[in-house]
Amino acid sequence: MAFDIEMIKAVYAKYPERIAAARKVVGKPLTLAEKILYAHLWEGDATQSFERGKSYVDFAPDRVAMQDATAQMALLQFMQAGKDKVAVPSTAHCDHLILAQNGAKADLSSSLTASGEVFNFLESVSNKYGIGFWKPGAGIIHQVVLENYAFPGGMMIGTDSHTVNAGGLGMVAIGVGGADAVDVMAGMAWELKFPKLIGVKLTGKMNGWTSAKDVILKVAGILTVKGGTGCIVEYFGDGALSLSATGKGTICNMGAEIGATTSTFGYDESMERYLKATDRADVAELANAVKEHLTGDSEVYANPEKYFDQVIEIDLSTLEPHVNGPFTPDRATPVSQIREEAEKNGWPTKVEWGLIGSCTNSSYEDLARAASIAKQAVDKKLKTKAEFGINPGSEQVRYTADRDGLLDIFTDLDATIFTNACGPCIGQWARAGADKKEKNTIVHSFNRNFSKRADGNPNTHAFVTSPEMVAAIAISGDLGFNPITDTLVNADGIEVKLDPPVGDELPEKGFAVEDNGYQAPAEDGSGVEVVVKPDSNRLQLLEPFAPWDGKNITGAKLLIKAFGKCTTDHISMAGPWLRFRGHLDNISDNCLIGAVNAFNDATNSVKNQLTGEYGPVPATQRAYKAAGVPTIVVGDQNYGEGSSREHAAMEPRHLGVKAVLVKSFARIHETNLKKQGMLALTFANEADYDKIKEDDTINFLDLDQFAPEKPLHLEFVHADGSKDVIVANHSYNDAQIDWFKAGSALNLIKAAKA
Repeated sequence: MAFDIEMIKAVYAKYPERIAAARKVVGKPLTLAEKILYAHLWEGDATQSFERGKSYVDFAPDRVAMQDATAQMALLQFMQAGKDKVAVPSTAHCDHLILAQNGAKADLSSSLTASGEVFNFLESVSNKYGIGFWKPGAGIIHQVVLENYAFPGGMMIGTDSHTVNAGGLGMVAIGVGGADAVDVMAGMAWELKFPKLIGVKLTGKMNGWTSAKDVILKVAGILTVKGGTGCIVEYFGDGALSLSATGKGTICNMGAEIGATTSTFGYDESMERYLKATDRADVAELANAVKEHLTGDSEVYANPEKYFDQVIEIDLSTLEPHVNGPFTPDRATPVSQIREEAEKNGWPTKVEWGLIGSCTNSSYEDLARAASIAKQAVDKKLKTKAEFGINPGSEQVRYTADRDGLLDIFTDLDATIFTNACGPCIGQWARAGADKKEKNTIVHSFNRNFSKRADGNPNTHAFVTSPEMVAAIAISGDLGFNPITDTLVNADGIEVKLDPPVGDELPEKGFAVEDNGYQAPAEDGSGVEVVVKPDSNRLQLLEPFAPWDGKNITGAKLLIKAFGKCTTDHISMAGPWLRFRGHLDNISDNCLIGAVNAFNDATNSVKNQLTGEYGPVPATQRAYKAAGVPTIVVGDQNYGEGSSREHAAMEPRHLGVKAVLVKSFARIHETNLKKQGMLALTFANEADYDKIKEDDTINFLDLDQFAPEKPLHLEFVHADGSKDVIVANHSYNDAQIDWFKAGSALNLIKAAKA
């Protein structure tokens, strides 16, 4: 029996009427993405057609999901909204604050001690406000959502960029900041610019070493980390029908790495199989009754160029396994070329670690296929040349894999089984020797491989590939190893070759679990007390941000001009900083410490114009704030790429930064800045980035006339007295300008409650 079955029934009951209304106003066949979007309009039945990439639209998502690192700030904000209970089904999942070090049992125990205060806070808030709570060890949020909550044709938002994983079951699932989640949990509309649409036609069928992971690794190479920005990617074609639901989830999951709003697939038999296997035959039955509405119209898929803004075609039968990286997930290299690329670029070819897991690849199917390679290694008398680690995606997956002997196969190969949690993928990895910062190579099945992300070492070259390729490369210890063509020498000195992976899509004996880790909230939470100690260094109640004074910002200083890739990892690092995600002032001490200063090519070293000395970014900004001096941040392309973490917006806001001016934004980060009352601006002429000097003083000339579709003008006064007036574009509508005027979107919610 599914969770929230009455809600799902209500969604499907509206589908025929909503789709009919949408078809009438749009006047043409509909893609799946359009069907789901129009079926979830806040206003109900569609009365107008929306312009892709331009129209701001209010939606009514079906549910909200939050992981522990971001849930803290989301729920601290929700506590200020004045609501007694969440308005839509919502869940919190404890998966980020669990260190990977010694193995599952020891690591979970130590994490319960280290982060017990935070877990207790999340449990009590969930209990009070009607939120489902998934305990530490229950699993990674997106795998747990896929197993329990995702349903075809639904709309979900989540406080993690990889919420998009639920597209594997045909949802429009979108990563957001906590303030967006607060809107929905408070019973308000959720705003999104109507996305453009990219269609990916999959033909043929995968074989041999190729996996679903290779589809998105290939797409990432085509579209790059920003090619999907503002778009929904919709996969279709005979090749799509051949993929498992969890394989589809993998593809959708890494859509976050191309900047896509989300990715999705039409409802098909693989989704029906997965729903039934995860004890949701009732959802499958409901979906089957409206299945014509849960995929794109046949005319769309027959002539995709007429209905999508961009179309990509990939033949799965000729697709080669890929190894993407290092340092960026869109540097795509077919396995047949990786040795040549490594030698040409000086990448270390000795592989130190192979890691399988993360929300991207930790399903039963993933473990089964990787285990088939591990078993061959044992049977053929091979030893792993690299260290080997496994993170199962959920307790249900772990328990079932253990029952079926898959975990024993890994441990026979000396693998460490870590907790059902994110672990190394998000920097929660106590890797021995990482502090030496030696140049080295690791391979993993995760989604991101930014510098320092996994182990804190900027010289770790991390490569993204499929679980089965991770297993093969870890066994060989050689980045250039191609299991399709290459052989290995075993303990007897005999050359052996690995056979292609095999693995059941779903467990033959069905899934099993003793305790899945779920805790239902109290029926009446009014008596539940949420405790935040005043002297806590982990949690801090929020103070409202000050509203705008209605005047032009003048006399501002440049905090930093960031050069090159500046992701949310650079703006607000994870790893050891995760422990402060519920304490805004403490975590603000990591603000922009990973950004590269364009004037000295250094990180965490900027000029304090009050003293003329160089110092850490947070300390410098605190000095400006104490002196009452406003500041701005300048950035490069795709600023704020990566995680949905709104801390990357809240930290500079808390420290007194007034505006962020960049060449282009990643979608979630731009929205997060707006929600927190910041100015998110883009250069009208990107070349103006080069005009900004280290000692500039900045004056806004017409902020007092702030209006939609009206550029702002900023005067940059240089140290020699010369000036440049730079035109800055923005994408604010009237409602978003009201957020800025009020000091934050949350301030408006509170004002409406009052």
